[in-house]
Amino acid sequence: MPTDTPVLVVENARRAFGPRQALAGVGLVLRPGEIYALVGRNGAGKTTLIRAICGRVRLDAGSVRLGGADPAVDPGARRRLGLVPQEIALYPDLTALENLEILGQLAGLSAADARRRSREALDWIGLADRATSRVSTLSGGMRRRVNIAAGVLHEPALLLLDEPTVGVDPQARERIHEMLASLRARGMAILLTTHDLDQAALLADRIGIIDDGVLRAEGTLSQLIATTLGHAREIVVRLAVPPSGEAQCAVLQQLGLVQDPADPVRLTGVVAGDMAEALAAGRRLAEAGLSAAELSVREPSLYGVYFQVTGKELVE
Repeated sequence: MPTDTPVLVVENARRAFGPRQALAGVGLVLRPGEIYALVGRNGAGKTTLIRAICGRVRLDAGSVRLGGADPAVDPGARRRLGLVPQEIALYPDLTALENLEILGQLAGLSAADARRRSREALDWIGLADRATSRVSTLSGGMRRRVNIAAGVLHEPALLLLDEPTVGVDPQARERIHEMLASLRARGMAILLTTHDLDQAALLADRIGIIDDGVLRAEGTLSQLIATTLGHAREIVVRLAVPPSGEAQCAVLQQLGLVQDPADPVRLTGVVAGDMAEALAAGRRLAEAGLSAAELSVREPSLYGVYFQVTGKELVE
């Protein structure tokens, strides 16, 4: 379980790139044994925040502290950090064991320690039998597991994970989730950035929703639901044809329904009551010439929280 001593403290982090404010006063705290999921669209500020934590981006204002030190100026602070990027960061022509040994030494381990920990890591990720296989011959899920192992060989206090299960099959995804749970049990703090709201809801002790460089909401899933949705329900409508004209758009606004940017006939919103209220919304749509081909109501979830907080669907 998390202790009271933070591993990571970010306070009022601000960073602009020209006129664009990538971070507009973000603050968060992570403690040992805690998984924190940071969710948001591309361009929301996740990557800039991760780079600031790694010491690769200098903030215009605010601070980042890893174990009380600034990673931008203190190499010791950076050694407390493990990073697993979204793109596989392995040498494809080397074996899994060779990759881990090299990356372990680059992280500061001696050759002997790197070799010992690499073999232990291959056992841990269930790939001891593929130690001498070239990475290029491994499946996507296997490469992800090796990549995560490489990020924790030096036993960092904080692990940064960027979309750890993108492009992997369900079985590999489940194995990776087990690995992350075991790291948390060892007391490692994990900052996870993801577009997968189901994954965030399943894994994270706390969730932060970032949008336009601002941390719009933060808390446990139950806290986020209670403070944003309460007893409301999510409504999802699929229209026969996309809305058009000012009158139809005005009806959507009155009903609090927002189009999915990637699917213009899909609308999402929130209703305070039950299916009867959703059906009433469906009738309003029909009166405006917008026939609903499908209409459903679902229990409060992180999807509804995200929509309520940002007014957007998490679509990439």
